[in-house]
Amino acid sequence: MPRTRTCRLEPLALARLMARQEGVISRSQVLELGGDDVDIRRKIRRREWAPVHPGVYVAHTGPLTRAQRMWAAVLLHWPAAVHRESALELHGLKQDRRRSRTEEPVRLAIDAARRTPATVPGIEVERLRDARSWLTPHHWPPRVQVELALLKVASGRDLAGAIAVLADGCQQRRTDVTRLLLAVERLPTLPGRAALVEVLHDVSSGAHSVLETRYLRHVERAHGLPVAQRQVREGAGGRVAIRDGKYAAQGVVVELDGRFGHSDALDRWADLDRDLAAAEQSLVTIRLGWAQVLGPCRVAASVAVILQARGWSGAPRPCGPDCAVRDRGQS
Repeated sequence: MPRTRTCRLEPLALARLMARQEGVISRSQVLELGGDDVDIRRKIRRREWAPVHPGVYVAHTGPLTRAQRMWAAVLLHWPAAVHRESALELHGLKQDRRRSRTEEPVRLAIDAARRTPATVPGIEVERLRDARSWLTPHHWPPRVQVELALLKVASGRDLAGAIAVLADGCQQRRTDVTRLLLAVERLPTLPGRAALVEVLHDVSSGAHSVLETRYLRHVERAHGLPVAQRQVREGAGGRVAIRDGKYAAQGVVVELDGRFGHSDALDRWADLDRDLAAAEQSLVTIRLGWAQVLGPCRVAASVAVILQARGWSGAPRPCGPDCAVRDRGQS
């Protein structure tokens, strides 16, 4: 007599699980629900399921969505969590518009105690010490905390790109500088950590001294611009303003804004008050942030044009062979 199968796949539990996982399921999950390999082969034969990776299946035969690609990667390397740019995507951060997200690999984190898995096209895996402690609770698919994802992404970029991604996270209210500073304390070997900590502390204190120093060294001095007065305290019309930099002879003020987070109404009013006070004195205000100062040659060229239009008889000098500034004294 043929042997009777005793396994029975629970259809309601299966439907609930696959709905939560965007229609993706693993072999181990099928077994946990009372199914077996015969059930899996039947689903594939009927074209209800299609293999994605070894032991991972999706409930259709067409192209996978981005969410299904993430689930398939997580289940292939289970236990695993979505990491880096992929995690930022799940956290709702709008970033990396340089290319389509569908072209991006799925980035995962697994615990460092595990062996490094075999390479699978379209999936990048990073081993993290005590990976579970970095997870955002009660989110599916599992993902690392937004602070770790931001810092890891930032560490792989130049300083301008790093500041841009951290600022995006704060401006889009996914985190703040205080939480980023707490997270970076747990990452003593993070590449580029010293520069990131310096900037985060500077932004947190509200001093913007790092930004001011970079403007002085890389924009002004490096390109032979006039020397601006620093932290000039002025009052006009009942207003008191402190200018980050003032080219008094040319009537030009430079304001350096190093804030990361959302600029609320009070911040905007403070900026407007400073600009109005400058306008009352016939001063031109140049307002610069991290994105501008970290492109020093381009900023220097623009500032030079403004200064020359208001009476500066000098000329900027290029800081190197590829500088955007052209020495007007050369042919």
